[in-house]
Amino acid sequence: MSSPDSGRLRAAFIVLTLIWGSTWAVIRLGLEGIPPLTGVALRFAIAGAILLVLIPRFGVRFTWSREELGLWAVNGLLSFTASYTIVYWAEQHIPSGLAALLFATYPLFVAVIAHFALPGERLGWRASGGILLGFAGVAVIFSDDLQLLGGANVREVALVMLLSPIVSAVATVAVKRWGAGIHPLSLTAVPMLLTAAVVGTLALALERGATLVFDLRSVGSLLYLAVFGSAVTFTIYYWMLARARATQVALIAYTIPIVAVAVGALLFQEPIRPRVVLGGVLVLMGVAVVTRRR
Repeated sequence: MSSPDSGRLRAAFIVLTLIWGSTWAVIRLGLEGIPPLTGVALRFAIAGAILLVLIPRFGVRFTWSREELGLWAVNGLLSFTASYTIVYWAEQHIPSGLAALLFATYPLFVAVIAHFALPGERLGWRASGGILLGFAGVAVIFSDDLQLLGGANVREVALVMLLSPIVSAVATVAVKRWGAGIHPLSLTAVPMLLTAAVVGTLALALERGATLVFDLRSVGSLLYLAVFGSAVTFTIYYWMLARARATQVALIAYTIPIVAVAVGALLFQEPIRPRVVLGGVLVLMGVAVVTRRR
């Protein structure tokens, strides 16, 4: 990230690490009172509304170009609707730390997709070796008896959880390729509101009889995830994506799991299995190799 504003990029990186690293455990807290689909819909309805209010204040104008409309759809359906619906559903069954470690494969998928979609981000031998190392770490994680981390279906849920970083990686590469000149608030506010509408409709149909508990814990979790975990962080993220290479920005997934595992262990006494830790270390080593500045 060697640019005139590299100091601001480093500061943004630290902020994203701390906030997003804590959101995995906060999601689990919120799920104690709010069902997953309802939680996703409310989170992005609040976050999208906040950003929509800020758009005229910052003088942001929508271009209504084909690229902007397309990225609204891609971000709304992939980055937010699909990815977060999977995460919220998965965290009902697996520890938040394990979910974060599995999502740490996100830069590996970004690197693979960017190799074919972004001419300036071709994979070399070193990066290819890092990808193999990272996915070897995933294999080590799944070689453990994951039932000891939760229930009987932890392994199956963990496999589904891997779909979240894949769809997020597709959206990231799309933004990097076609998002030049589109303001970060445009790439966040409208897709978030689209997600709120889509997932909210699903929640009305599928969670109609579910119990909602709006106590201090669930409401506090919802507001933290909406304001800090969504409105603030995604705006910063897309600001970074416009100023650095996609594989470098994806390095954020290298540091987030460290914070997430620590917070999950402290708040929920989530077990830390040696083989899961070893697999996680291999994943992060692979990510470090892939995203290392050439």
